Amino acid sequence: MDLKLAGKSAFVAAASKGLGKAVALQYAKEGARVTIASRSLERLAQARDEIRAETGAEVALLKMDATHAEDIRNAIRTAAAAADGLDVLVTNAGGPRGGFFSDMSDEDWGQAFEQNLLGTIRMIREALPFMKAAGGGRIVNLTSTSVKQPIDGLILSNVFRAGVYALTKSLAGELAKDGILINTVAPGRIGTDRIAELDGKRAAEQGRTVEEIQAEAVKQIPLGRSGNPEEFARHAVFYGSFANTYVTGQALLVDGGMVKGL
Repeated sequence: MDLKLAGKSAFVAAASKGLGKAVALQYAKEGARVTIASRSLERLAQARDEIRAETGAEVALLKMDATHAEDIRNAIRTAAAAADGLDVLVTNAGGPRGGFFSDMSDEDWGQAFEQNLLGTIRMIREALPFMKAAGGGRIVNLTSTSVKQPIDGLILSNVFRAGVYALTKSLAGELAKDGILINTVAPGRIGTDRIAELDGKRAAEQGRTVEEIQAEAVKQIPLGRSGNPEEFARHAVFYGSFANTYVTGQALLVDGGMVKGL
């Protein structure tokens, strides 16, 4: 299938590793002109080199902290100026710290709001003028299966990821007239550093081994295994492609069947 991404400009946030990097790689494979952003220029350079080695594509990189409005403004405007516009935006940020309601201070709530909800709002706000000028665009918000089913011990993620999905639903109606489609792609248990970190935290709290925590988690997945970043990225890139012409305001769960709710 031709995803109609050749020559399109794509900006992928938090793309120095994990799901963001996998999504950026997939866009590069499809011929898009990709800009990747995150807080670490060193890790970004490594991601760029890996993508270039696999695809031959040149990838631009920009330092951006998703909690800083000026960083977001500068990064997206710089990317659009260098690529003569912006066709695709992938919003993404590291997950907030794990824990329960009683564990969280006002500072924890504020940090998670800035990083995972307000950062997404700011990225979209900056990208929209370029997409409208181009006559259309695609926005993909990377979230979590917590948009459909809360995850124990991840109260901050549960609240603010759901907020991103509510934003997605709301904007789908507002942006349709401009030819801009917006969706949420929600990973379940995908093999990333984030999952390894959470497994280690749970193992320490429960006095169990990481292997026991992992085996228990996989039992909840009908496909019987964790996913990998590449297979997640393929779905995210389709939703953020111009082969997608009629899906907007939706949440796609890439979770191996883990979430059982209708």
